[in-house]
Amino acid sequence: MSFDFLLSKEQLEFRGEIRDFIKWVPRKMILDMDADEIKFPKDFLREAGRRNLLGCRNPKEWGGRGMDWVASCMACEEIGTLGYELACVFGVGADLVCDAVVLHGTDEQKEKYVKPLLRGDIFAAECLTEPRGGSDFFGATTTAVDKGDHFVLNGQKRFIVGGEGADYFLVYARTDLQPEAKPQEAITAFIVDRGPGVETKYLYGLMGCRGGGTARLVFKDVVVPKENVLGKVNGAYAVFNTMMIPERLGTAAMTIGPARVALDVATHYTTRRKAFGKHINRFQGVSFQVAEAAMLLDASRSIAYTTARAVDTPGVSRSTVRRMISETKKFITESCQKVVHNSMQVVGGIGYTNILPIERIHRDLRLASIWTGTNEIMSVIIGHEWYGEFHKRRESTVRDYAADAAEAEAEEEIIYE
Repeated sequence: MSFDFLLSKEQLEFRGEIRDFIKWVPRKMILDMDADEIKFPKDFLREAGRRNLLGCRNPKEWGGRGMDWVASCMACEEIGTLGYELACVFGVGADLVCDAVVLHGTDEQKEKYVKPLLRGDIFAAECLTEPRGGSDFFGATTTAVDKGDHFVLNGQKRFIVGGEGADYFLVYARTDLQPEAKPQEAITAFIVDRGPGVETKYLYGLMGCRGGGTARLVFKDVVVPKENVLGKVNGAYAVFNTMMIPERLGTAAMTIGPARVALDVATHYTTRRKAFGKHINRFQGVSFQVAEAAMLLDASRSIAYTTARAVDTPGVSRSTVRRMISETKKFITESCQKVVHNSMQVVGGIGYTNILPIERIHRDLRLASIWTGTNEIMSVIIGHEWYGEFHKRRESTVRDYAADAAEAEAEEEIIYE
């Protein structure tokens, strides 16, 4: 169901490798993760690394494939067919953390932290959310105090995928503790190795997306050497801005995979299930819901690939990319939740059991519109960027379109104040 005509020969071959990997993944691994019997799927990541499937956008010199965002979106979707959380752990280290290190780190950091992760030898997690703040990134209360040749890190992070299982963490902490300091100039990004003072304090009992080691982490007097600063001291804003691309676009793309599975299962079921003497896909009450789901799935993939092209294309303004990524995350996550809803509805009661995977997909995808920035935050960003672009665009508008109304000259009828 992928849009093959948008993929190059290299990308199609890469998809073939991913699908071979998907066939390899044991059914028991998927079930054990959902049952929380697997806390973090290290074997999954090791095998993906062995096959050189992790972090395809990373440069070849650091272990990636040097591919683009279209390839990455395709990979996210395909891995997502296994399960939403498997897609998340597939991307959080290789696409999120490694992206940060490649874009902002030193060669020594790339050698130490990127190469072995892309081989599947070590694992990483991103630590952004805190107990007192989710979408409020600049409200971070975790602190790192400069002690000369090192920082001392204290604080907590929660809802950290890979908090159980990761070997190192990308941690944002406040380093300018002056009350009058601008939030955008007061936070630093660190690479923090698991070691003394780093504690996985609590594993969450999640409604879905289980088995990814989602935990609360506590940092108590953790010594972080100066060479583990990522980018500049008090310069985490730049890291955060670049991280929102893989975090939100990746989240959107991987949401398509599970929704695709739900619709496939439902479509197959409705062509076999009979009621009132005929297959239920012959009833418009069923086929129209399947048609709507198919439309939303195609539209989701279209906006994902269009946005991927925008990110890959030099010269597209930062505000446009920021808006499109926010639109993509909001549209796809909400559309795919509707796809799964329709899939469960046409299947009926059996879809509400664990005899079919639709109920697990339904539980998993409920998270999609909450994490990596709630969809309400996406709306705030979309509105802000749209108005900003509008005022710039209006200066070069080729025509006064408002004047094309029949009564356009009745200016006294348009009251602004």
